[in-house]
Amino acid sequence: MVENEHGFSPPHWGLTRWLAGTSQPVPDDVRAALVASLFGAIPIFLGGVANTLAIAVLVTLWHPAPLLIAWCALEVVISLTRLAILLHARRAVRRGGRTFTDLTIVLAVAWGFTTGLGACLILVTGDWPTAIVVCISAAGMVGGMCFRYVGAPRLATAVIAGALLPATAGAILSGNPILLVSAVQAPALLVAMSMAAFQLHRMLVATMMAEREQRQRTRLDVLTGLANRNGLVEDLAGRLARGAAQEAPFALLYLDLDGFKAVNDTYGNLVGDRVLAMVAERLREIVGPGDTAARLGGDEFVVLAAGGSAISALALGRALLAAIAAPYPLADGRTARIGVSIGIALAPADGTDADTLMTRADTALYVAKARGKAAVALASEVDGDTRSLWESMRRAGAGPRDHQLARAG
Repeated sequence: MVENEHGFSPPHWGLTRWLAGTSQPVPDDVRAALVASLFGAIPIFLGGVANTLAIAVLVTLWHPAPLLIAWCALEVVISLTRLAILLHARRAVRRGGRTFTDLTIVLAVAWGFTTGLGACLILVTGDWPTAIVVCISAAGMVGGMCFRYVGAPRLATAVIAGALLPATAGAILSGNPILLVSAVQAPALLVAMSMAAFQLHRMLVATMMAEREQRQRTRLDVLTGLANRNGLVEDLAGRLARGAAQEAPFALLYLDLDGFKAVNDTYGNLVGDRVLAMVAERLREIVGPGDTAARLGGDEFVVLAAGGSAISALALGRALLAAIAAPYPLADGRTARIGVSIGIALAPADGTDADTLMTRADTALYVAKARGKAAVALASEVDGDTRSLWESMRRAGAGPRDHQLARAG
């Protein structure tokens, strides 16, 4: 599995993958969000750690028996380790590094067990006031687990079981007859809490899927199914951020169809729309699986391609030229022909922000058109002569458009 878009590494061990998994089929981005939810918010986590450690220390001070001292030490080690892993994960996400997701899951189960173990040990002592305090704390933490791990209901069930079962064993071993009822209560509570966790999980996934569908609608061009301007802005911002953190270069290819207006005027808008849809299909066939093809509007398209070398970008540009120049079948055996001019900007060589890259690619596009169309030009090729040509075109009103992508709505 690959690192998810939230930056948190997916679990790799068989058991932890199962615990963090979901029985519902979900797309990768939703699965990534569910993995991210396992780490939770630091303030809430700190509140739980503070409660756990306070109870453990107070009980041990009140009953300094060897087993309780060992339990307290175990609570301290697990709590501080979980805190360290959480803080490391936050830093790793910012750096683009790996997070210890498997250990996070294992330690969550261990923490549930130590919570129940403390209740078990104090119940066996017969100190009922202290036992009430410990059991209330454990019950509160058990309830919280149903919500904290709603993204992974199997993990929630394992943590709850880890807390309830040792406590139930302590109640039975305490010798108090009334506490024998816990042998029935605890399994019933475990089943109820587990069912609640799975029900909440289904509601969460349904909400996330609905939000995902809504985001997709706002990011896709209705006619072609490619990314629209909003989708391009989002993808370009992500690539620039990753490039700054991980030195991941990429190429931005700005495409403008040649001869499309004549096709549209000759055959009508419906045929023109069909040709645009076929152009989009050819773009999808050419670009790589990790690349992005977008339609800005009209007959303008943009491709974001990983790699960022001039050689690979030119090769991609020439492949697009050939694919788009092939005839387009229309009704009654007729065909339409169009071409494309392409301007290429490389990140970070030609710019480190969206507007600069778009402007430089657009400048190169007009250089390609000035060469007679059906050509590819690199932004780095814009020397003094071609820059003067572009300036003349711009003053005539045909120059690069305003590419304030960050403000695109």
